[in-house]
Amino acid sequence: MAKIKIFALGGLNEIGKNMYVVEVDKNIYIFEAGLKYADDKLLGVDYIIPNYDYLKENKDRIKGIFITHGHDEQIGALADILSELDGINIYGGKFTLEIIKQDLKENNISYDNLIEIKAHKKIDFGCESIFPIQVSHSLPDSFLYVLNTTDGAIVFSGNYLFDPSMNGPYSTDIGKLAYIGKQNVLCLLNESLYSSKIGYTSPNHRAASLIRETLDDNKNRIFYNIFETQIFRIQELFNEITKTNRSVVIMGKALESIVLKGIELGYIDFDKTRLKSISHVNDEGIIVIISNDREKPYNSLKRILRNSDKFVTLTDSDTVVMLSPIYEGSEITATNVFNKIAKVGAKLVVLSKSYLSAHASSEDIMLMINLMKPKYYMPIIGEYRNQVENANLARNIGIDANNIILSLNGEVSTFVDGSLIDSDKKIPVDEILIDGTSSSDIGDLVLKDREMLSESGIVIVNANISKLSRNIINKVNIITKGFIYVKDNIDIIKESENIVTQVVLENVKNNFIDYNKLRLDIRDRLGKYFYKETESKPMILIIVQEI
Repeated sequence: MAKIKIFALGGLNEIGKNMYVVEVDKNIYIFEAGLKYADDKLLGVDYIIPNYDYLKENKDRIKGIFITHGHDEQIGALADILSELDGINIYGGKFTLEIIKQDLKENNISYDNLIEIKAHKKIDFGCESIFPIQVSHSLPDSFLYVLNTTDGAIVFSGNYLFDPSMNGPYSTDIGKLAYIGKQNVLCLLNESLYSSKIGYTSPNHRAASLIRETLDDNKNRIFYNIFETQIFRIQELFNEITKTNRSVVIMGKALESIVLKGIELGYIDFDKTRLKSISHVNDEGIIVIISNDREKPYNSLKRILRNSDKFVTLTDSDTVVMLSPIYEGSEITATNVFNKIAKVGAKLVVLSKSYLSAHASSEDIMLMINLMKPKYYMPIIGEYRNQVENANLARNIGIDANNIILSLNGEVSTFVDGSLIDSDKKIPVDEILIDGTSSSDIGDLVLKDREMLSESGIVIVNANISKLSRNIINKVNIITKGFIYVKDNIDIIKESENIVTQVVLENVKNNFIDYNKLRLDIRDRLGKYFYKETESKPMILIIVQEI
């Protein structure tokens, strides 16, 4: 019999940043290592990853990180955490590991510990084992993981949907799922993102008809904007292009690399001779595929729209098709891009809200529950309202309400001898804010400084003080950026100079100046004066030099 702990370092009550931990006695199994992208309020922050101090402290007990598929919400933290978790094995399907390998290579990180696994091939870890089952998602070789323990199976769903038309590396092995459900599932961790959507996700995740329509209706150049790892959607696009005589230009090295690798490995079916170089981007009727960079949403399109792309300029004869959904947090950016496209006069086609991503809707979720027949049920992946709706679905189809676990990040669910016990144990959790290529947390203080600068600007005070006389040499120099327009506010600048001069005089005691106190006094007096005159609180940077 075992003692099992289940908790999340990220991914509960949020979209993205997925990282779930299952401890079986002394062994630790990690599912996903994802990021989430920052909204406009987090100035300059590119993305956010879970704080992984717990994993660093228990590194020797980690059996591996198991990745369901290669989306950023599942793999985006790997490049940041592997520098301190080096030597930990990363398990995933062949195509998933290709995406991870490319990301690690770009960050100059070793990928020697990537271990390719195949669907339905058990991986043994002594008393426990991991059994991957292929499920349908927008990437090939996506897995659901079954962690077998002496007290029953812990099933981690990842992202999935049920669609009988998705074949080959996109298919779901329902027979294997049903088999697992007959073997004693202790707990099912099941995704929640689309739990409030009625029905099955399929066929609303398919865009072939829209692609076909845009190809038929627009004989001039067409730009298709898409997430670079939406391989199923890219295949849909290629399938429809194959029915025409049109050629394709792929803009973006990362997207091109993924597509070429997909063709090479047989995951994407397309005639490579129809892929043209960037020199053909202005050919009549050419199809241009643009990667939508989620770190900087619509960055490629924005570069084209501001005429700073050296290869292409958008014209009023072009058509732009947004083949990826507008995700939460990017609505304002998307609207601005759409307005600029309208100003150019190009035609714009946007996926309607009826189009869904490849996540489980309510019927998919209930079918998975029925297949797994879990004793305990834990909604994961999504905001808390999604988790609650998921819990309601489980209760409505017969799961005992007392056996449904609604948790937040860090809250530990403990099972002893196959039964959930009362526990108020919590693991400390936090977020690490990543800016650019830095792998260190930029922290709240930096964010507050950026917020202050964005709202009220900065005032730089420069005063040179004589070492002998303790008088100000020349005069105080005050520079403002983003605070006030100097030419219209000369009086405020002059009075600020007077305030600084007066504060310096007040701080001269027996021909001695406490410069720390002087800087604090200047900041305090100027801050109060600026707020009184402008109702703004600019950042005040004080430079005092003794000459």
